[in-house]
Amino acid sequence: MASIVFLDSPVCSGFSYARDPEGCDVGDYSSSLQVQRFLIKWFTDHPQYLSNPFYIGGDSYAGKVVPLIAQYISEGIEGRQQPVINLKGYLVGNPITDPKFDENFQVPAAHGFGIISDQIYEAAMQHCKGDYVNPVNQMCAEVLQTVNSLISEILDAHILYKKCVFSAPKPIHDAMARKNLLEESVELNEAPARPAIDCLTYGYYLSYFWMNNKMTRDALGIKQGTVSEWKRCKRELPYPYDMPSSIPYHINLTMRGYRALVYSGDHDLQVPQLSTQAWIRSLNFSIVNDWRAWHRFTIAYANNLTFATIKGGGHTAPEYQPEECFAMAQRWLANEPL
Repeated sequence: MASIVFLDSPVCSGFSYARDPEGCDVGDYSSSLQVQRFLIKWFTDHPQYLSNPFYIGGDSYAGKVVPLIAQYISEGIEGRQQPVINLKGYLVGNPITDPKFDENFQVPAAHGFGIISDQIYEAAMQHCKGDYVNPVNQMCAEVLQTVNSLISEILDAHILYKKCVFSAPKPIHDAMARKNLLEESVELNEAPARPAIDCLTYGYYLSYFWMNNKMTRDALGIKQGTVSEWKRCKRELPYPYDMPSSIPYHINLTMRGYRALVYSGDHDLQVPQLSTQAWIRSLNFSIVNDWRAWHRFTIAYANNLTFATIKGGGHTAPEYQPEECFAMAQRWLANEPL
C-alpha cells in the first residue's frame, strides 16, 4: 500500500536531536523548512523511491504544519530543486488549523454532544455573539466559565472515553515501585504517572518503557550519546506557534492541483468536526460529490479536496478506529472512492 517515513519533528522531540541546544529553538515556519530540507537529503540518499507518489500526513497540531511543509516542497519543485520529489498531495486528521474555527466551535459541539444544556448554549449565544474565545462582556465570561467547567469533566479528546492521568513525564519518587516497573534494560530518570490499566493512556505509559528499552533503541539505530531518555511530551521545548492559520496553504496547494484528504474523528471535542467543516466551507469550493455514507461519512469538493468523518474516532482518529482509517487511507491513496 505505501512506504512510510516517520519523522520526529520538531527537532529535539522524540529521538531527534541537535548538537547545539540553540538548534532546538524552532517554530512552525523554521521546523517545516527543516522537514523539507530533510526530505531532499533523504531522497538524495534513497533515489529508488523518487518515482513513488509522495504524500505528507499528520494529525492534530501536525495538521497545521503539514500544508506548510507541502507548500515548501511544491516551491522546491517549481524552483527545479534536485532531487525532484513526486509530491501528489497531503492528508490531515482532526487538524488544528485556525483558532477562529478550532476554538469557536467547541461550544456548539459541546451542546451537540449533550455536555451543556439548551439553556447554557442559548445563554452563550445570547451574550457572546458568536465569539466563544474572547469574552466581550461579563455575562459571556461567566457562561463560558460554566461551559469550560462542564467540559473539564470529560475527556475532550474522545468524549466517550474515561478521563485518566494523561501520562506525561512526571517523577516517580517511590524507588521500589519504580524498580518493579522497569525491566533491567530500561533506565529512566523520569517515569510517567501510571494510569489505571483500563485507561487508553495506559498505552502512553507503556510507551516510555518500550521506547527506552535498549533493544528498541538498537533496532531503531539510535546513536549513543544523542538522546539519553525518550519522552512522549517534551514540554520544555522553546517552540513558538508562529503561524496564525494554515488556511492560505490549503487554498494554494489545492488550487495548484494537489490532492487533499481531511478527516475527523467525530467524537473529538478538542478540534470538533464542526470546526473542520466550517473552515473547509470558507474555501468556497463547489461540491462535486455531496455528503454520503462511505461507511462513515464523506463529501468531495472541487480542487481534489475530500473531507471524511470517522465514526467513533477521537482527536487522533487512527488511534481509536485503526481499521476504518486504514481502509480510508488505502482507498484514497489508490484514487478510489471512499
